[in-house]
Amino acid sequence: MGILDFLSGQFIDVIEWTDDTRDTMVWRFEREGHEIKYGAKLTVREGQAAVFIHEGQLADVFTPGLYMLETNNMPILTSLQHWDHGFKSPFKSEIYFVNTTRFTQMKWGTKNPIMCRDPEFGPVRLRAFGSYTMRVTDPGRFMTEIVGTDGEFTSDEIGYQIRNVVVQSISRTLAGSGIPVLDMAANTADLAKLVTTAIEPTISDYGLSIPEFYIENISLPEAVEEVLDKRTSMGIVGDLGRYTQFSAAEAMTQAAANPGGAGAGLGAGLGMGMGMAMSGMAAGPWGAYPQHQSQAHPQHQAQPSAAAAPAPPPPPPPVEHVWHIAEKGETSGPFSRANMGQKVGSGALTRDTMVWTAGQDGWLPAGEVADLATLFTIMPPPPPAG
Repeated sequence: MGILDFLSGQFIDVIEWTDDTRDTMVWRFEREGHEIKYGAKLTVREGQAAVFIHEGQLADVFTPGLYMLETNNMPILTSLQHWDHGFKSPFKSEIYFVNTTRFTQMKWGTKNPIMCRDPEFGPVRLRAFGSYTMRVTDPGRFMTEIVGTDGEFTSDEIGYQIRNVVVQSISRTLAGSGIPVLDMAANTADLAKLVTTAIEPTISDYGLSIPEFYIENISLPEAVEEVLDKRTSMGIVGDLGRYTQFSAAEAMTQAAANPGGAGAGLGAGLGMGMGMAMSGMAAGPWGAYPQHQSQAHPQHQAQPSAAAAPAPPPPPPPVEHVWHIAEKGETSGPFSRANMGQKVGSGALTRDTMVWTAGQDGWLPAGEVADLATLFTIMPPPPPAG
């Protein structure tokens, strides 16, 4: 090192920081011996703040601008150095540049499921994840509470602590919201505001703020989602008997499109089964129709054709609806139609009682449901007033 390089290091007159990274929150201005010339120029750019640490103590915080490090704009450091007596030699201080811009795409997520009580499904386990933005609002507090003497502090170093605060708050918010699971997706914006309000006191103690907070997804366990998908499919199918007939017709169409071989035999068998099902032969494939054939052609009974495919069984009978009842914020059931009729007879079920069954669009009064309305018509009217 030449003598000029040594002198320029000891008596520096320009102090600045240009950041080419995206995750550096604090950077220490390095200089051998930390000697800074009195009257040096300090450049603090937009999105930055400069924090002076003198003898381990916070001295000054400079906002964006160009400063001459003199007595009139460094009152705290002046009192520490006693410059009011005209002392102007180089002083030794540490200068930290703090990035005050927003740090985006900070991720958070629940490591373990959150236990909640859903009004429709009962106890459920939820997971959630999302993102947030973070910025330094109080550089001095951030330095004293979080950074300390770290010469290069990145967002990853504080991100883990912020995630812990967020997850703790999101757990309390989701568990205490009382919002049904199926309605949470429509209320993520309101839930995000509740979480932001809850974590603000803790975050502000770090000298930080969360300008934006997003809940991107709230999900149930995979096994529960599979059951919900089946329930949705049942609602779309509707009448199971008619759906079975439609499926059989589709199979016949596909068999007809593949003539010969197994396709022809399958088509013939499905055709025979559909013919018997639509003609209303409750006896099934071994009922009246085979007996009639045996009388007309006895040789067929003795020597059945090996090429003929066996007729498929008839479609299963329609599944009987079962009902759930909602009263005073609680649900009960399921009840069969016979049980519902008994409740009508005892007065426990009225036309205004809210009921629900699979495939029905929400809760409805029992008197507006076609399958239950007839239960009220067969009951005698109330006796006339005496």
